[in-house]
Amino acid sequence: MTEEFKLESFHYGTNCFAHKFFGYHKIYDGKYVFRVWAPRAKSVSLVGTFNFWDENKTVMLRLSDNESFEAVVTAENGDTYKYCITTFDGRKLYKADPYAYASDFPNSFASKICELPQKSSYKSEPQTDAQPINIYEVNLLSWKRHRNHSYYSYAELEKTLVPYVKKMGYTHVEFMPITEFPYDGSWGYQVTGYFSITSRLGTTEQFKKLIDSFHNNGIKVILDWVPAHFPKDEWGLYEFDGQPLYECPLWDRMEHSGWGTRKFDFGRKEIDNFLISSAVFLLDTYDIDGLRVDAVASMLYLNYDKPDGEWTPNIYGDNRNFEAIEFLKKLNSSIKENFPNVLMTAEESTSFPKLTEKIENGGLGFDYKWNMGWMNDVLFYCGQDPYFRKHHHNKLTFSLVYAFSEHFILPLSHDEVVHVKGSIINKMFGVYDEKFAGERALLGFMFAHPGKKLNFMGYEIAQFKEWDYSSEIEYFLTKFEKHRKMTQFVKALNIFYANNRPLYEIENGWDGFQWLVVDDNSNNVLAFNRNSRNGEIITVILNFSGIDIIGYGIGLEQGSYKIVFNSDAKSFGGDGKIKKRIFKTVNKSSQDKEYSIFVDIPKLSCIYLKKQNK
Repeated sequence: MTEEFKLESFHYGTNCFAHKFFGYHKIYDGKYVFRVWAPRAKSVSLVGTFNFWDENKTVMLRLSDNESFEAVVTAENGDTYKYCITTFDGRKLYKADPYAYASDFPNSFASKICELPQKSSYKSEPQTDAQPINIYEVNLLSWKRHRNHSYYSYAELEKTLVPYVKKMGYTHVEFMPITEFPYDGSWGYQVTGYFSITSRLGTTEQFKKLIDSFHNNGIKVILDWVPAHFPKDEWGLYEFDGQPLYECPLWDRMEHSGWGTRKFDFGRKEIDNFLISSAVFLLDTYDIDGLRVDAVASMLYLNYDKPDGEWTPNIYGDNRNFEAIEFLKKLNSSIKENFPNVLMTAEESTSFPKLTEKIENGGLGFDYKWNMGWMNDVLFYCGQDPYFRKHHHNKLTFSLVYAFSEHFILPLSHDEVVHVKGSIINKMFGVYDEKFAGERALLGFMFAHPGKKLNFMGYEIAQFKEWDYSSEIEYFLTKFEKHRKMTQFVKALNIFYANNRPLYEIENGWDGFQWLVVDDNSNNVLAFNRNSRNGEIITVILNFSGIDIIGYGIGLEQGSYKIVFNSDAKSFGGDGKIKKRIFKTVNKSSQDKEYSIFVDIPKLSCIYLKKQNK
């Protein structure tokens, strides 16, 4: 492929491998070619350790498009560098390489030459909606820390995080953003290196070994990826050649004022290529199994976080950002073309239609969408005094009105345990023991509700302190019985979920779900069946009230039903009030069914039952 063709495809928006042309590339022993796109630069020089940072030694030549620059230098692995861009108004801007594979952070903000890891033979297997997906969301910088508060390295995480995730029974792990970012307090969401894995924790080779170790243990890896915006660090993408380039130049589309960042210029073909190439590079180089696309709502709407008067409607007079919508379609179609088994998930907080519908059917082409409505409703409900929960019963049931309109993931993510929102355990109403029972009941409901699952680190030990990015999860809490038994509960629930097809096999239709008790708001009780394709059924009964309920009738088909999971078990920190294990139906109607079982339901508990074969 010629230089002219690569540039032409870049400018036409058809090159999703732009990283193979721009940035640095070794051409033969000791020689590297560097290329950068800076269309409004007067001139560009390459400066680095290889030329003593002298801007006069390596002046880059314009390429045939008259917008890009190239230089060949003698350099070596580990050298650091920047581009010195001279603007037409005489300023000199020292910029990191947008396409660099590594950075020198935290030593400097320069880019760094590094060798990419060797390709492995790993091939991601197809992931269908009929498979279990139970995601452990983790911030690699704060899952664990050393006693001096330094980070665990990729190599140390390989030895500790991988066996922990496997032991706990998760099917997937999701990393909060690990593409290079300058400020820990952004949690990785203000990215300055879209092709650079953060150097805080080690090398690209060590990061690849971490991914390989997860794969060798049967765990798939999802990366949080941030295409909506970027920070205004002067050495980064911000006004890269002296004027808006990566950001949209329009006054009302340039800034995310609430976040202090710049928005990408969606619809500009070179920017589309840059972002899609970033996704392709990460998936291809590190064998990633999925991307969680951050802040999709901020991309879809022109008026996102903007009052009237600070945004301009589209040509049809509404608030849809057509350029961003087309970019998302292009992103998903490009990823599926090159990586058909990769999962694409949208973090999207509104009811924008057809996010998970196929593009050819008028959708945006994502595989899953975070169900933020379910999350907000159930956390609100669980924070209420059980005495008043009857007034909020619809918070538990409303999600089934729209549960099958998209392919959903139910998220209890990092966003819910920061900014004085409190940890999951601390969101539960009540005194100490009630909070633990409340979290167990919430998780029991979550794992039985249609939709795949995602939980953020720390919930599994019932950490009372909300997440702090600058310190580790408080794993010392497992020395205490209640916290240790919560971990045992989460592990058992994870394993039960993965081993029971009714809980995950039919997620997108009423064939997989049947209400048994939906409107008993006075008792705060729910009951429903989850069904598998082969006819297996799990009956779910929840008591969200603050009192034990004795002899509650549930209408079921005639037969015997065995408790197969009980959140009130003593081994999980409960009271162990249910002594009976098998319930036989009697010829007495409940909920319009001829036969019923009558079961004692402890307060703040969830029980699963299975019908016994004759």
